[in-house]
Amino acid sequence: MYNREGKNIRDRISDIYRESDWGYYLLRPFYLLYTLGLKIIPDKFIIKSSFKKHMGYTLDLDNPQTLNEKINWLKLYDRDELHTLVADKYKVRAYVEKKIGAKYLIPLLYQTKDSNNIRPENLPDNNYIIKTNHDSSGGVIVRESSEIDWNSTRKRFKRLLKENHYYSTIEWQYKNIEPRIIVEKLLTNDDGSIPDDYKCHCFNGKLEFVMIDFDRHTNKRTRNLYDSNWNLIPCNWGRPYGRDVPRPENFEELKFLAETLAKDFKYVRVDFYLVKGHIYFGEITFHHASGFQKFYTDECDYKFGQLLNLD
Repeated sequence: MYNREGKNIRDRISDIYRESDWGYYLLRPFYLLYTLGLKIIPDKFIIKSSFKKHMGYTLDLDNPQTLNEKINWLKLYDRDELHTLVADKYKVRAYVEKKIGAKYLIPLLYQTKDSNNIRPENLPDNNYIIKTNHDSSGGVIVRESSEIDWNSTRKRFKRLLKENHYYSTIEWQYKNIEPRIIVEKLLTNDDGSIPDDYKCHCFNGKLEFVMIDFDRHTNKRTRNLYDSNWNLIPCNWGRPYGRDVPRPENFEELKFLAETLAKDFKYVRVDFYLVKGHIYFGEITFHHASGFQKFYTDECDYKFGQLLNLD
């Protein structure tokens, strides 16, 4: 069930839990009880139940065929300490620097394990983003430090540092990440807008398609998929089609960088930002939408699934 803003009820409850004092203290006991249950129930049971709920059919782990099925197979059977390292938005920086070079990293302005250190005197005056390294909660965009409620912001991140993303997604790579807060320079276009991100989906080390999300900080989010030759793919995944965009001038460089970072993994999504002719690394994600996002047609899910070799 969705409200007028396009968020489902679970997302609305999550917002209340994260962003309001009364919501946090009211819902915290239920959250702890929920995570306790998740710790007791086998991962396989939770994944199969969640898959049926989101996708509408039974997950076949013995002979997965669709891309979403294979993503969930990977969640259970492809677990490695390297996954934990590169899923950590702080520690992945050293990995990226070693693999492709420091020039592709977004400038890191500050990092801490203590939310009490998130104060304007420790940070720039403007244009940065505050986020955690261990989950997918997004972040707080700061255009001007003077406009931020710092008490509320510290409280928000104090709570986030207590969360373990693994128990809500059964994505193992998040389980052992040491939580911390990182502050990065805010990337913007010439008009001050937030740049679109280019999500490079790589199968067995090769770029198969690029997903571009448009207006992702609004309620009018759209998405296009382009193949490795920059042809628009007549399949869409979770979002309606957006505006067509020309092939980036530095697309071959983008492709090379994505495949370089992906070569050690069966399936991975490597995100980049293209800003003023420069490529910046965003993050590495192993299970897009946790493997629970429908394509607009089942044929697309099957088609992409056949391209991914799990052997």
